[in-house]
Amino acid sequence: MSSHSEQLRPVSLTASIPNFDPRQVPVIGGDRLLPAVALTNQTPQALRARFARPPVWQPEVRREDRFSERAPTQAAVLIPLVMRDELTVLLTQRTEHLSTHSGQVAFPGGKQDPEDANATATALREAQEEIGLAVDQVEVLGSLPVYETGTAFFVTPVVALVQPNMQLQPNPYEVADVFEVPLRFLLDPRNHLRHRLHWQGMERQWYSMPYDDAGRERYIWGATAGMLRNFYRFMVA
Repeated sequence: MSSHSEQLRPVSLTASIPNFDPRQVPVIGGDRLLPAVALTNQTPQALRARFARPPVWQPEVRREDRFSERAPTQAAVLIPLVMRDELTVLLTQRTEHLSTHSGQVAFPGGKQDPEDANATATALREAQEEIGLAVDQVEVLGSLPVYETGTAFFVTPVVALVQPNMQLQPNPYEVADVFEVPLRFLLDPRNHLRHRLHWQGMERQWYSMPYDDAGRERYIWGATAGMLRNFYRFMVA
């Protein structure tokens, strides 16, 4: 792990800086010297094997700088890998009126309910409620380490394979759009951009992974990018 990676502590800033636009924060670097995950390791069979026998590794991004005094809340997201000719990652664009992370690119997910047996149950339930992803279309592979957001959510990312013929019904209150990004793009560190901002006496850093979706920019950053960076570290270990 490089020295900048050890020090990186991304943070959600939209709630603390008025009219904050992460696209306007300069890029301070990338990771062109790190290897991309080999395509042979990005198949359903290879992913099943890796989660069945996980490597020894450490997540790079564990927590964001806390800017909320609320009590910590357990949550989970689903990282859905769609089984096309090459795997893609299913992502959502949140609606603009939501109270947290409005308008941002995110994984389907949310806070744990009392009736949820575990983080996997939360992720599956939330994916069904948000985008209409049926449980029988999902093959859970395993989980990544908990990611702590600046808004005090302790998020467990649950990685799963998803059938390509899924029938989605996004909840229009929460989800403005659903789209897919090639897994090979997200597991290539040349596409992981680092940003730094000094605000209120603190240095705050985060990753972004802007993706050109047929001329439309899908701006992946913050917690979503942090969890994807950890997924990269898991896959390349």
